[in-house]
Amino acid sequence: MPVEKVIEIVGISTISWQDAAENALVEAVKTLRNIRELRIEKFTAKVKENKIEEYRANVKVVFLVERVPE
Repeated sequence: MPVEKVIEIVGISTISWQDAAENALVEAVKTLRNIRELRIEKFTAKVKENKIEEYRANVKVVFLVERVPE
């Protein structure tokens, strides 16, 4: 029976929240296999001098857990 695991990461961008979410996925695929979905939990922004300096996307990454061969 398949089992999925969920981890939370934060994607960061100076362009947009969508880009921040995409950056989270780009980094996740470097260390995870079998990613099934992203769940965007919330968007936040870092502000400096009354302007958005950094967009952040808190993302839950859902991936299939692989079995160790017996």
